Amino acid sequence: MTKVSDLIFPALPYDFKALEPHIDAMTMEIHHDRHHKAYFDNLQAAVKDSPMASMDFIDLLNNISKFPVAIRNNGGGHYNHDLFWKVMSPDGGGQPNGVLAAAIDKHFGSFNAFREKFETAAKTRFGSGWAWLCVKADGSLDVCSTPNQDNPLMDVADCKGTPILGLDVWEHAYYLKYQNKRPDYVGAFWNVVNWTEVEKNFKNAQ
Repeated sequence: MTKVSDLIFPALPYDFKALEPHIDAMTMEIHHDRHHKAYFDNLQAAVKDSPMASMDFIDLLNNISKFPVAIRNNGGGHYNHDLFWKVMSPDGGGQPNGVLAAAIDKHFGSFNAFREKFETAAKTRFGSGWAWLCVKADGSLDVCSTPNQDNPLMDVADCKGTPILGLDVWEHAYYLKYQNKRPDYVGAFWNVVNWTEVEKNFKNAQ
């Protein structure tokens, strides 16, 4: 259990320039130090001196419909970005191995079929949002997308589950390098996916 008031703003686990040429250093710096930091700070300000501060963060997200919209937006913004930084790595790319690869083959037919479904979710999300690979309550895998800073942990989400891989498709995540060419950004993402971290998330979610 991690209380909301005990959350820590995470340092980026690599240099801003580490994901180049796929994601540029300026985008990473602005995205982490300004966008994510704002979500974190606004979340802490929104729960200050309230019972929400002592709640377990995941429980808060699971019951987000009961709380103000500022909690939904900023709590989701913090959770989503915290996962996002970790599922990328300068040593990423390729394909998963082991139990995760087997699960992807089982639920999607092949890695390429999964990749196509994930890319479709990312490219067709209207406006701002996220694409997700999730573990559902029955242990199966699912791909979906959510608007804004929502995620599949939230009771308001159309798709429910524990996210193990997420891709930010807000324009601030890619516009400096890719402008309006979101599909190019989505394609470049596979070069930096940290499959070791995604597999760890998969095992923890089961």
